Parts: sequence; C-alpha cells; structure tokens
Amino acid sequence: MTDHTRSDQAPLDYHEKPVPGKIAVVPTKPCRTQQELAMAYTPGVAKPCLAIREQPEAVWNYTSRGNLVAVVSDGTAVLGLGNIGPEAGLPVMEGKAVLFKRFADIDAVPLCLGKVFNDRNRTDAQKVIETVERLEPTFGGINLEDIGAPACFEVETVLKWRMNIPVFHDDQHGTAIISLAAILNALELTGKRLEECRFVINGAGAAGISCSEFYITAGARRENFLMCDSKGVIHDERTDLTPEKRKFAVHTAARTLADALVGADIFLGFSVGNCVTKAMVGTMARGPIIFAMANPVPEIFPADALEAGAAVVGTGRTDFPNQINNVLGFPGIFRGALDVRSTDITEGMKLAASRALAALACEPVPADVFAELRIAYEEDAANGVFDGEMPLKRSYVIPKPFDSRVVPRVARMVAEAAMVEGVARIAIPDLDAYEQAVAERVRRANR
Repeated sequence: MTDHTRSDQAPLDYHEKPVPGKIAVVPTKPCRTQQELAMAYTPGVAKPCLAIREQPEAVWNYTSRGNLVAVVSDGTAVLGLGNIGPEAGLPVMEGKAVLFKRFADIDAVPLCLGKVFNDRNRTDAQKVIETVERLEPTFGGINLEDIGAPACFEVETVLKWRMNIPVFHDDQHGTAIISLAAILNALELTGKRLEECRFVINGAGAAGISCSEFYITAGARRENFLMCDSKGVIHDERTDLTPEKRKFAVHTAARTLADALVGADIFLGFSVGNCVTKAMVGTMARGPIIFAMANPVPEIFPADALEAGAAVVGTGRTDFPNQINNVLGFPGIFRGALDVRSTDITEGMKLAASRALAALACEPVPADVFAELRIAYEEDAANGVFDGEMPLKRSYVIPKPFDSRVVPRVARMVAEAAMVEGVARIAIPDLDAYEQAVAERVRRANR
C-alpha cells in the first residue's frame, strides 16, 4: 500500500473502527439492580415528571437539558466540501459533538435535517425554523452549523427571536469572534487603531458578512470596508445584491480584488485558494494584517505574504501560525451560556469572548499549561512561541486550542456578560471560583 493510499484510508478507519461513528450515549446514573432500574424508569421516573409538570423550571434540575446542545445542520455549506447533503454532513456534526465534550464537557447531539430544501436543492429557511424551534424542551442550546447563505441569516434571526435558549450559528459568529481577537492583538503589534483601518473582505457568504458586522460592532467603520464576492467588488451600482450584501455596497471605482487591496490595512479571506499575490500585498498599507482562511489552500500562503511585507498572517490551518480555529470559541461560549442558563448569546457575550482570547495571548503561560502546550505543540514550544511575560508576537496573536486556560476564561467572561446584559436566569457570585471550577470539570472529563 502506498503512503497516499494509507493516508486516504486512515480517516476512514478512524471513523469506522472499532464501531462506526465518533460518539455514543453514556448514562450518568447506575442501572445495575432492580431498585436502580425502578428509579431510572417506571415507577420512580414518575416523581421528577410530576415535579416538572408542577414547576416547569425543575426540568433543569432533573434532566440533562442544562448540559445538552443540539448541533443542527442541513449539510448545504460544509466547510471545504459545499452542498453535500445531511447524510454526508453527519460525520462533521459528530466531530463537532466530540469537540464540545473534549474541550468543555458539554454533551452534544448531531441533528442533520432532511427534507428542508426547495426545488433548487437549497435551504428552505422556514422548514428549518419550524423543525428546530420544536426542539426547545429537550436542549439547553442550539448550535447551527454548515447551513448555506442567505437562508442561514433568516434561520438564526428567527430562531433567536422565537426560542428562549441560546441559538448560535458558528459559521457566522465563531469565525468572527476568533478573528476579532487576533485582529485586536495584531493591531497592538502594528500600532494601528481598529476604527481607522481599511478592511478588504473576500467572500460575501455567512462568515464574511458576519465577521464584518461584528468588527463594526467592535468599533470598525462600515465605510472602511470593501467586500468582494465571486463577481468582484460589491459596489453601489450593482443590482444583483442580497439584502445582506447591500449593506456593504459602497461608491468606489474598485472592481477587482486587486483594486480593493490598494492601501488596505487588513485583508480577510473566506473564499478560494491562491487568489492573492505577493504583488497585491505589496500595494497594501504599511504593515498589513492578513488572515487568509480558505481551506485547505489559503488565499495566500504565509511565507509569501510575509515576504511581501505583511506584519501578521493567520490562516485556518493547524500547520501555520495564528490558526483561526472556531474551537477556541464555541465550547467556552456555550459552557458560560449554559452555566448561567442564558436565554440568548448576545453581541456583548460575543465581544467578551473575543476580549478573553485576546487577553490570554498577552499573559505569561503558567508552568503547568506550558507543559501541556509543549506536548501538543512541540515545535512551537521549542521555538519560544509561548515564552516571556508578554508572549504576544506576530507568530502568536491568538491562543492555541489545547491551551487549557481557553475554555474556562471564555466561559467566565461570557457568563459575566450574560449577567450584565440581563439574559442570565441564574447568577454566579464568585467568577474566580467559577473559572477554576470549569477548568477542573474539563480536566476530570478528560482523565
């Protein structure tokens, strides 16, 4: 068998053996005796059922709902694969469930929806909405995943309004939260201000539009954005724009990505590989920041961007510095939201998550955390990436996924923001103790 054949077979073996799939249901209570069976099911189960009927809020005390998230997709916009359908998307959603459990000890159920499409095999937003809103009695939160634009915008907006639990489309907001944290630290290194920077966004789908809107919430100016889709720059003379794109239509002579990049401070790519050249980077403003997040081939490779004058470069890949990885966000965000029984994930909670991540990259790495990072990122540790009282550097503007401080810190900041914004149904009186408790919970879950 050739190396190529082995590399192709290994992921299939991983997903098939020793049993198909990546997740299973594990009971949290014993069921070994007649008495325990009677407690788990009839007749004992009647007691909590009646308690919940009398007081619906008791559902959080007697069921697993408070630690249960639905990962919902229709498979129409799977990262790097496109519209592959719900069955083919199921391994991805199972993978998301694994990450919820591994990083935040959250139980997650993958739900891939069929028969929610229109006659063009695209998402029918109303069908998804009608299906998902009926899940509310079972789950503490909804993670929407890989649902194509523009339907994804309507799906999330309506569900957030109709449901009394957190609804979060990770393709939109996860990337926005992580990339904003990286941008804030990159600006610290370059001495630039967010509100003064000119942005070029290549890719006007869910991620590109939501990231741009989030940066504006954080202080960037809408008039400083040039957005490109597959037809070029989104300008005010175009008549083919969706409502979401129309918000970024500007009066400009720029028509191509190359035109747009002239004088820009920040480039973010959510598009296709190798669409940015070194010559194009050379036309950008002094010390440009480049996050080329197309996978598996970025819009420009880091070595080329740095050679052309970029100050900071990030990608979506694990094998380059500054990976914009959503696993830095959603586990801690949902951990914090669930623990205060939040009814929503607000803009303030998302901004809190970004700031938590940005701050962590600037803090000295404790010895015990460094020992873990040295195992997970041997080369980075050997190269001094995590060293110093202020580790922030152009090769380290965002923490790593296996930094055990990430989920507890993000959860803490999100929980605090939820309480401040009035969407928390329970209060956490001691946030220092809470952060430590989350860290210990995750450690116990991974022993």
